[in-house]
Amino acid sequence: MKKYLSDALKVALSALLGGAILYWMYRGFDFGAVKHVMLYEMDWKWMFLSFPFGILAQAFRGWRWKQSLEPLGEKPRTSVALNSIFLSYAVSLVIPRIGEFARCGVLNRYDRVSFPKALGTVVTERAIDSLIVLAITAIVMLSQMTVFDTFFDRTGTNFGEILRGFSWEGYMVTAICGIAVICLLHLLLRKLAFYDKVKMTVKGLFEGVMSLRNVKNVPLFIVFSLGIWVSYFLHYYLTFFCFEATSHLGLMCALVTFIVGSIAVIVPTPNGAGPWHFAVKTMLILYGVADNDALNFVLIVHTVQTLLVVALGIYAWLRLSFIPVKEEKL
Repeated sequence: MKKYLSDALKVALSALLGGAILYWMYRGFDFGAVKHVMLYEMDWKWMFLSFPFGILAQAFRGWRWKQSLEPLGEKPRTSVALNSIFLSYAVSLVIPRIGEFARCGVLNRYDRVSFPKALGTVVTERAIDSLIVLAITAIVMLSQMTVFDTFFDRTGTNFGEILRGFSWEGYMVTAICGIAVICLLHLLLRKLAFYDKVKMTVKGLFEGVMSLRNVKNVPLFIVFSLGIWVSYFLHYYLTFFCFEATSHLGLMCALVTFIVGSIAVIVPTPNGAGPWHFAVKTMLILYGVADNDALNFVLIVHTVQTLLVVALGIYAWLRLSFIPVKEEKL
């Protein structure tokens, strides 16, 4: 009973944090104008064109995961691996970060894949993804330093003046996000500490982490890893052309806002709701987008892309119900 209450509290706090940030951002906002934008001003063609890349990003993750499990003697079916990924993103909308455990549970149930080994490969995947994001971040920020320098020169401002210009609400949002990240790290360390108590689980985790040494087709693994992030970026970038205010901003602006948004979703809220909106909207304003246009962009894009995640999750749940469960390993 205590565990259920604890889990319910985590979900409630996560939703409350995201909701509070969104409320602060959209207080006094005319939501009727959003309807007008969606019906008469948006070019939905680009939004629909972005959908295949959102699906492909998750598919690449499923194919890569299947490949990283093979050196461990685990051979999940492709359909199970892909649908476990689709489902994991959807359930993470309810409980942030639970998707990593959920997809391991799906493979364990349907294909009898060792849960600890699967979790170990997930840890490895996240480390690789983090390195890719850090590399892209370094390249993008270095190439865009002139943009920030120009902005500060033209406005005659400096970092001290910018900090003094922040409202107390802005400082509060930043502080809350920081505290939430620290809490998330604490919870992850507690989970790892729990696994350290179980010898076989630790062994499985270690084997999963080390599995990449024996991946048969390393170039294909690299293609999958890069394909994930290229697809994620195109899924986001194509939405720029849906709106007049962002259609002219260019590739580098899209990369900067994409990276900032990717980092912001570390804060444990459902699908990054709140922190993602705040981070991307702030950067768009830096590139000259009007406040209302930036608010419209982040609200519509995040909502539509979240609905795609929900649709894929429902599809995966239905598809898995028709996939037979493998017999127990001897």
